[in-house]
Amino acid sequence: MKLAVVGGGSTYTPELIDGFARLRDELPLSEIALIDPDEHRLGLVSGMARRMLARAGHPAVVSTATTLEDGVAGAGAVLLQLRVGGQAARNVDETLPLRCGCVGQETTGAGGLAKALRTVPVVLDIAERVRRLAPDAWIVDFTNPVGIVTRALLDAGHRAIGLCNVAIGFQRRFAAGLGVPPERISLGHVGLNHLTWVRSVHLDGQDVLPRILAEAGDEIAGSLALPVELIRDLGVVPSYYLRYFYAHDEVVEEQRSKPSRAAEVAAMESALLDLYADPSVDTKPELLEKRGGAFYSEAAVALIASLVNDRGDVQVVNTRNGGTLPFLDADAVVEVPARITAAGAVPLPVEPLEPLYRGLVAHVSAYESLALDAALRGGERRVRDALLAHPLVGQVSLADELARLLVEAGRPHLPWAVSR
Repeated sequence: MKLAVVGGGSTYTPELIDGFARLRDELPLSEIALIDPDEHRLGLVSGMARRMLARAGHPAVVSTATTLEDGVAGAGAVLLQLRVGGQAARNVDETLPLRCGCVGQETTGAGGLAKALRTVPVVLDIAERVRRLAPDAWIVDFTNPVGIVTRALLDAGHRAIGLCNVAIGFQRRFAAGLGVPPERISLGHVGLNHLTWVRSVHLDGQDVLPRILAEAGDEIAGSLALPVELIRDLGVVPSYYLRYFYAHDEVVEEQRSKPSRAAEVAAMESALLDLYADPSVDTKPELLEKRGGAFYSEAAVALIASLVNDRGDVQVVNTRNGGTLPFLDADAVVEVPARITAAGAVPLPVEPLEPLYRGLVAHVSAYESLALDAALRGGERRVRDALLAHPLVGQVSLADELARLLVEAGRPHLPWAVSR
C-alpha cells in the first residue's frame, strides 16, 4: 500500500518511519510519499527515512513531492501532520494570550483558536484535492487542534478520523508499570481531544485503576504537575492538558517566566535537522523523544491497518459523537474508544459522564463549534464569540482584545482578514 504524509518534511517524520519499520508485518507498505513545500527539509528528512528503512531491511520506497498532486495519487491513506505558519506562528499562539493574562498554548484556549483559524481552510483544501486524486483514501488527521480539524473534515463529507497520542501514551505507561504487554490494557478514556480523563484501566477485563493510583499516584501526579490529592480524590487520570484548566493562573505565571515551547521546539528542530543531514545517522535520534509525539507511529500504524484490513478492533480516536455523550450534539467530535473497520470508526458506549467533567466538556464543545464557524466564515466578531465561549477566556473585555490581536497577528494566513 502507498501511504502519503502531508507535512512529510516535519522533524516528527522519523518517528513515523521508525514505527513503520518495526511494525512492517502489521502494515505492509510499498511506498511512503513525503509531501512538503520545503524542499530543503524534505531532502533531509527523506534521506533519513531511507537510511532508517534500509537499516531495518524494509522494502518500501520513499518518494518525495513538493505538491499534493505529485505525491498523493494512488495512496490508500493520507496522514496530515502540517503546521501552517511553522514554529513562528506557534510562538505567537503561545505568547500573545499571555499579554491578556490567558494561558498560551498551541491547541488550548486563544492559541488553539488562532491555530484553528489558519489551519482549517488549508486542511479542507488539501482534503478536496485528495478526494479527486485518491478518492478511496482515508484521511488520518494528526494536525492540531485535532477535534476541530476532524469535525471540519467530517462536515465536508471526507473519509477522515482524528488521531492523538495521549491515550496510547497512557496505555503504554500503565502497561509498563504493571509489567504487562500493552495489548492487555484497555482504557476508559473519554472526553474531547486534549480534554479527556481516564476513568478506568482494564487489565484482562479487570479495572486496576484504583491499584495504579494507590501505588503510583505520586508519580502520575508529578508528571501532570497536579496535586496527588486531587488525582486520588477524583479517582481518574486527567490528560496533562487539563492542567491548563485546573491550574490556569499558575501556568500563566510559569509561562511568563520562561521561553515559549515554540522557541524550545525550534531549537530542537534545528538540532534534529543537523542529525538528519548526517549520512551516518540511520536510527531515530534520542532527541526526537523530547520533541513530543511519543507512540505517534504505533497509533498511526494501528489505525491505518485496521481501516485497510477491516480488523474491527478497538482504538481511541476522534470521531462523530452520535449519541455517545448524549448531552452533546450528534455532529460533535469526541475522543473515545471506537471499533475500527473498513467503514470507519463506531464509538463504543460509555458510562454517563459525571457532572464535574460533563460541564467542562459541554462548554468546550460549544466553543469548538463556534471556532469552526469562525475558521470557515471569518470575521473578528465570530472570533470574539468563540473566545467568549471558551472557559479559559470567557470575559467580554478579554475576548474583544484577544480577537483583535489574533486577527492582526494571523492576517498573513487569514485570507478574509487581508483586506480588512
